[in-house]
Amino acid sequence: MFSTVCVVGLGRIGLPTAAALASNGIDVVGVDVDPAAVDLVNAGRVPFVEPDLAEAVSGAVAMGRLRATTTPEAADAFLIAVPTPLQKDRTADLSYVRAAAASVAGVLKAGDLVILESTSPPGTTVELSRWLGKHRPDLSFPHETADVPEVRVAHCPERVLPGRAMIEIVTNDRVIGGVAEGCAQRARELYEVFATGECLLTDATTAEMVKLSENAFRDVNVAFANELSTVCDQLCIDVGDVIDLANRHPRVDILRPGPGVGGHCLAVDPWFIVSAAPQHARLIRLAREVNDDRAAYVVSEVVRTAERFKEPVIACLGLAFKANIDDLRESPALNIVTELAERQVGRLLVVEPHVRELPQSLARTGRVELVDVAAAVREADVVVLLVDHDAFRSVRRTALRGKAVFDTRDLWR
Repeated sequence: MFSTVCVVGLGRIGLPTAAALASNGIDVVGVDVDPAAVDLVNAGRVPFVEPDLAEAVSGAVAMGRLRATTTPEAADAFLIAVPTPLQKDRTADLSYVRAAAASVAGVLKAGDLVILESTSPPGTTVELSRWLGKHRPDLSFPHETADVPEVRVAHCPERVLPGRAMIEIVTNDRVIGGVAEGCAQRARELYEVFATGECLLTDATTAEMVKLSENAFRDVNVAFANELSTVCDQLCIDVGDVIDLANRHPRVDILRPGPGVGGHCLAVDPWFIVSAAPQHARLIRLAREVNDDRAAYVVSEVVRTAERFKEPVIACLGLAFKANIDDLRESPALNIVTELAERQVGRLLVVEPHVRELPQSLARTGRVELVDVAAAVREADVVVLLVDHDAFRSVRRTALRGKAVFDTRDLWR
C-alpha cells in the first residue's frame, strides 16, 4: 500500500499526476524548485493551462491531499518528472534528473520506490539507480544486487497529449520498466491507484526506448509530409489535393504538413535515439533535420512574398507548438515569428489567444505587436497561419481576399 507519494517536478506531467494520485486518496507532496509554482499549488491554482487540471488541483488541496514544497519529504514512493532538455550538441541534459536524485536520496528508506517519468535516453534509469546508490551507500539498489533491493527503481514514461493530460493520464496504457526483477511490479501497484489503462511490464531500458520510438515514428511521418509539401510547391501543385487523393488508398494515411515540429517530445526525443546509436539512426536523424529546416523554409517564402509590398504588414496567427494550448516549448511558430522580427521584414502583428503577453524573445525585438485575430487580419497584407487553434477557424474567406495567405496548417482549404 502507498499512503504518501512525493512528486518531484510540478510541470505539465508532474502536477497532473500529483492531482490524479491525490484525487484517489493518496497524500501527495509536490516538489518544485520554483517558489512561485509552489505558492500557486498551495493556493489551489495552476501555473499553466490544461483542461480540468485547475479543478483537480483545487479539489485535492481543499481536501488536504495535495500540498507543495521546495524540498522532498519522506514518502512511500518518489515520482521524478523533471525536464530533460537538449544540449547544444543534441544530447540530453540530465542535470535535472541528477539534481532530483540528490534531493530525494536524503529522505529514502528501505521499502521505498523511485520512478523516473522524465523522457530519457536509454540507460538513464539504471544511471539513476547508481546515482541514488552513491548518495545512500547504506541502502541497496537494483543495479547492484541480484536479491530484492531495499529501494526499487523503475521507469514509466509519460504518454499524454497536452490538452488531454487529465484524461490520458488515467486512460492510456502504461509501459513500466524495472531496473531489476520486482521493480516494475511494485511500480504497477502505484499506477493502478488511478490508471484504468493496462500496465505493461518490461525492463527499464526497453521502456525508455518505447517512448522514444513512439515519438520518432511520428516525427518521421511528419517529415515525409513536410518534404512532400516542399516538393509540391516546386511543382506548383496543391499538396493538400495530393494528400487527399493519395489517402483514398486503403493502406495510405499521409499526415498533414506544417511549419515544423515543436514541443518537448517530438522535437527532442528522436535525438536521444540518435545520440545512443549515431552511426545507425540515419533515417531518424534525417527526419529531424527535415522538420527542423521547415521553419526556415516558411520564413523564406514569407520574406519573398512580403517584398511585393512597400511597407508590408504581416499577421502571424499562433505561437504555441500545437493547437489550443499555451505551450511555446520548441515551437516552430515562435521560431518563425522571431526570425521574421530579427530580419525586419515588416510590421508584425501576432495573435495567440492562449497567452496574455509576448514571450521575451519577441518582446525584446520591439517590432512585434500582440493583437486580436480580427485586427490582425484586417490590417495585414500577408496572413501566415502557423497554429490551427479553434479560434482561427472562424476567419471568413472574405476577410482574406486580396491578401497573400500562407496556411501552413491547411485549416482554411
